[in-house]
Amino acid sequence: SFEFSGQSIILLVGGFFLLGKGTYEIHESLEGEHGHKSARGGAVFGAVVAQIVALDIVFSLDSVITAVGMVDELWIMVTAVIIAVIVMVIASRPLADFINRHPTVKMLALSFLMLVGMVLIADGFGFHVPKGYIYGAMGFSIAVEALNLMEAKRRARQRERMKKIEPG
Repeated sequence: SFEFSGQSIILLVGGFFLLGKGTYEIHESLEGEHGHKSARGGAVFGAVVAQIVALDIVFSLDSVITAVGMVDELWIMVTAVIIAVIVMVIASRPLADFINRHPTVKMLALSFLMLVGMVLIADGFGFHVPKGYIYGAMGFSIAVEALNLMEAKRRARQRERMKKIEPG
């Protein structure tokens, strides 16, 4: 028998938030400014950081619950979460720049966001998806995308060489 707990409600809310956010961002990426008015222009750095912190807390919830069984000292768990948030804040700008330069990576990242949302929803309803399956699928997708990026870079270098060789 399955009963809703505080943890399952948080997982469900976080999962539906990620699904909604991923769907909205994919729609906006595909439709562009013609589909509907873009809200990106008004984004401020503080709001982006707050969103990253909120997402980190949602993603960290499962890890924190697991850590409770592994560590008895609260300060270790709090320190780990604070370090994770700091790393995410520091890495957010370079990662966002890289993702914005590569639209296929952006779509892959949004797909991962939706995948994690579905896993959180499944966990919220008591159905556990082994993390190895999720990491395996993500790892394979990242490897394929890395090969695509390397091939695109090789083609771009080849086009540049051809421009230099062709007469003006």
